[in-house]
Amino acid sequence: MEPRIIDITELALRDAHQSLIATRLGIDDMTGACADLDEAGYWSIECWGGATYDACIRYLNEDPWERLRTFKKLMPKTPLQMLLRGQNLLGYRHYQDEVVERFCQKSAENGIGVFRIFDALNDLRNIETSVRAVKNAGGHAQGTISYTVSPIHTTALFVDQARRLQDMGVDSICVKDMAALIKPQAAYELVRGIKEACGPALRVHLHVHSTTGVTLVSLMKAVEAGVDCVDTAVSSMSLGPGHNPTESFIEMLEGTGFATRVDMERVQRVKRHFMNVLERYSEFQSKVTGVETELFKSQIPGGMLSNMENQLRQQGAGDRMQEVLDEIPLVRRDTGYVPLVTPSSQIVGTQAVLNVLMGRYAVLTGEFADLMLGYYGKGPGEKNPEVVEMAHRHAGKQPITCRPADLLQPEWQKLRSEALALEGCNGSDEDVLTYAMFPQVAPKFFATRHEGPRNLGRDPLTGVSETKPAEGHQGAITGPITYAVTLSGRQHKVTVAPYQ
Repeated sequence: MEPRIIDITELALRDAHQSLIATRLGIDDMTGACADLDEAGYWSIECWGGATYDACIRYLNEDPWERLRTFKKLMPKTPLQMLLRGQNLLGYRHYQDEVVERFCQKSAENGIGVFRIFDALNDLRNIETSVRAVKNAGGHAQGTISYTVSPIHTTALFVDQARRLQDMGVDSICVKDMAALIKPQAAYELVRGIKEACGPALRVHLHVHSTTGVTLVSLMKAVEAGVDCVDTAVSSMSLGPGHNPTESFIEMLEGTGFATRVDMERVQRVKRHFMNVLERYSEFQSKVTGVETELFKSQIPGGMLSNMENQLRQQGAGDRMQEVLDEIPLVRRDTGYVPLVTPSSQIVGTQAVLNVLMGRYAVLTGEFADLMLGYYGKGPGEKNPEVVEMAHRHAGKQPITCRPADLLQPEWQKLRSEALALEGCNGSDEDVLTYAMFPQVAPKFFATRHEGPRNLGRDPLTGVSETKPAEGHQGAITGPITYAVTLSGRQHKVTVAPYQ
């Protein structure tokens, strides 16, 4: 009997370096691996989206659209994949539907074939526009379940979400485990449950990180349950807060009745390429290098842990980290057990820090108030009504139950006129979208783009990098968010960096 084929999505060009070296990998250090990646036999290659767009313009002086066009030119055979935050696109707020539609269209035109679309709260209303836009653009719309563990998150709840995604018309479903929480039996039951509910024709993919040390086994159990594709990263770009090694997954299938189409010789070449490259980025490498089973309690990804440690040290409270870790599950319970992924992870984590430093809910960030009031969408469970009332008093606005984007006015023409007024803007829709995503960063990028990409890896001869890393950015952290905090009638600003 022929073995059943399990497809693989390779993460080396996006999530792997986002998780391991703070998304700082420059395009010049990726192009040399593209030919082997394209010929290796992957189902798709994830190479765009997530925090890469932000990092390109904030740190690397690199046009993210040109990066995508380069990948498409060098990898014409294998579908290119991106991670899209639904109505948030690649920014940190909701965008009006026309902006979402234009972004999806341009992404497809420039080379993206597979769009993995998720919402931090699993509010499917926040991905409907993206799914429709991707399908209209001829792309593969992959609806995504943000996996988490809580008293209300059951297999039945996730299976129901998968069924609703299928009704929405998605081309496949991905279970996205961003914090390495899915244990082997849970992976088996969830994949089997989705397959039974949605039918064998609907593809199911599983994305896991490796941080807790259990998820390679989870991948195997998902295979036994009928998963169609798994995400891995070539071994030199794996483990720690990253992902399971591609080579290990392939070898694990030997003698099991399952196999892949991936050419191990090509993978080994890619491994050696990044082995030579990665050592030059040592100053950005995550300090999480082993196994962190503590995540099963806090559910905080490794990069976010280091960021919170920095916040506490800056406040002279570096010894209070354990209090924050104990507080996070309590804040999350008050939100109705939202999954912890950008931007909800930053919002919950920052609120927990403030609760420890200033007293429980003595201070609310504007973003936490909006989360409690429904302005990010509908969460999975019931919120603490007392905290909702605090948020109402703090923000001075009413809770909402509608889709948040329904409150937005058309904004494309305004964004376009503002972008075209900037020095260095080339007038393209792509540049307008860059401005829309990051209006504080784009003006400087447009003005310096002509200087070309900046590689932050240390020169092997001098040992000096072209640009020093931004302080406080360790692990998979990129793009600061400023929170408005009101204390004793005075407004203050708290800046933290997001993790995705």
